[in-house]
Order: sequence, then C-alpha cells, then structure tokens
Amino acid sequence: MIIPNFLGAFLPPISLDSLFSTQGIMVMLLVAYGGAMWMFLSSAPKVYTIMVSDLQVAREFYEGLLNLSAADVPLHYYYNYEQAMGAGSLDQMYLAGTPRNPGFESNDGLWYQLKKNTQLHVISGASRGNSDRQRHVCFDRDCLEEVLLKIQSRRLKYKIRRDRPLNFLVKDIEQRTIEMAEVSN
Repeated sequence: MIIPNFLGAFLPPISLDSLFSTQGIMVMLLVAYGGAMWMFLSSAPKVYTIMVSDLQVAREFYEGLLNLSAADVPLHYYYNYEQAMGAGSLDQMYLAGTPRNPGFESNDGLWYQLKKNTQLHVISGASRGNSDRQRHVCFDRDCLEEVLLKIQSRRLKYKIRRDRPLNFLVKDIEQRTIEMAEVSN
C-alpha cells in the first residue's frame, strides 16, 4: 500500500510491512502517547496559589464569605510544586517562622473552584501582617484580581491600598482584617 500523492510529497513511501514493523509500531506508540499527553495537559485546570497566615481563617473566608466550592486536587499537580517555585526568593516578612496551624494535619492546603477551569490552592506559610492582621500573599496578579472580583460580586467591604503591586484589605465574617498582597518576584 502506498500513501496518496498529497502526503507522499512530505513523507517517503511507506508500505504496510514497514508500518507494522517494530520500528513502525514504536513510532505509532510515541505519536499516540504524545497526543494523549497533549490532551491531558491542555484540559488541566489553571491553578493559582495563595499563601495564608491561618488556614482556618482562610477556610471561613473562602467558603463562608466568597462561597467558593471545594475542588479536587488536579491530576497534573505535584505536591510541593509551588513551594519549590520560588519560596527562597520571598521576602522574609511574608514567611512565617513556624507553622501557625498545628491543628491542620494535611499539608496540601485547601482547594477551591475559582472559575470553570481555574482552581485556587490555599496553603499556609505567610506571616501575620501589621497589627496582627491576617495576610494572604500571592505571586500572580491575575489570581488576586479574580479574588477581588469575587469580593466585589459578594458586595464585601474592601479597600485598595496599592495598585502595583496589588494590595487590598477586606473584612471577614469575624470582622478581622485580611490583607491580600501581590508579591512581585
């Protein structure tokens, strides 16, 4: 069997024997594997990460006030991925010396559905802010803008302190002030 002339301009003639040879089968398997990986990775949700000073307060804020639904950990996500992605370059004022929530046994944090194909991963590790206020820090401006849109849509009181890098304050259910801060690399 010979490939039609259209494809023949780009490929050498392939016979049925060479297609089902060991080399031909290996090439077909590699092409199928590449296609499966492309489909898997292109359908994976975007993950934003926010580092917080208190996971329990964050849970009350994201579930209670913002009404975000819990999400499953995406398959493409590897544990400790964002901690390895630049925690060493963080200013020490954003990091806590010791974990603030010994009551939480799970180290993988909280997962929420932010938009249709976008998830929010909330992890502990941020230090408290001025006046012992809760602090939520993020490396991604788009993430904080999405959270701000959720805050605005829920008609919560907030105050933008700085636009670049984005920094704003919002009150939670217990009237605690939460500082949302973008950390620029």
